[in-house]
Amino acid sequence: MIETKKISYQDIKALALKRIRNKTWPPGSIMPGEVELAGEFGCARATVNRAMRELADEGFIDRKRKAGTRIKASPTRHAKFTIPLIRDEIESSGATYRYALIRRDTPKTPDWLRARLALSLQADVLHLKCLHYAGSKPFQFEDRWINLDAVPKAAQQNFEMTGPNEWLVQEVPFTDVELTFSSMNADLQTAELLGVSEGAALFTIERITWLEKRPITFAKLYYFSGYQMTSRL
Repeated sequence: MIETKKISYQDIKALALKRIRNKTWPPGSIMPGEVELAGEFGCARATVNRAMRELADEGFIDRKRKAGTRIKASPTRHAKFTIPLIRDEIESSGATYRYALIRRDTPKTPDWLRARLALSLQADVLHLKCLHYAGSKPFQFEDRWINLDAVPKAAQQNFEMTGPNEWLVQEVPFTDVELTFSSMNADLQTAELLGVSEGAALFTIERITWLEKRPITFAKLYYFSGYQMTSRL
């Protein structure tokens, strides 16, 4: 038994991963049961169960009620998406972050947005245009629509001090996300906001998030010329 006064499920998960990776528990083998592991680690079975659930969710093990828990022969990794904060990206580069709200209104829902998000004819939306700066230079232009039927409390926010993305991340959970990456030529307004020439190629992200089957928000994010994105999964 491991001699420790208190062991967390994260500790058990880390120890299990170590045994999987060094082949103490080889691919295709059956793992010890939860009761046996709880006895070894000196913890409750529920603690072991939570660690095993996470390992299963991440593709390392295959759990079957009657057949036991088997180490996958070819572990799969499931990407977990976290909505990034532009503030963090800018500040991590050493620059000072600054935010500016350009426009906030509640127009009639445009047909293209209703079709894109499968909104009802009566749907109310909030439209926001914002600029995010790295120091004195425009870094990202954010053109965002929020479904007020799904997030009614957004109507009470003025978004003058905090950007809508940062607020949504803190206030509204999501279950699904759709991302579209493209290069788009800047129209006159976008070019003026980002300080580039009209027609300049801009890296652009379209992002839609849902909570279950309810669309939360649609955002179109335009980045300054020369922007590069790096991602690790």
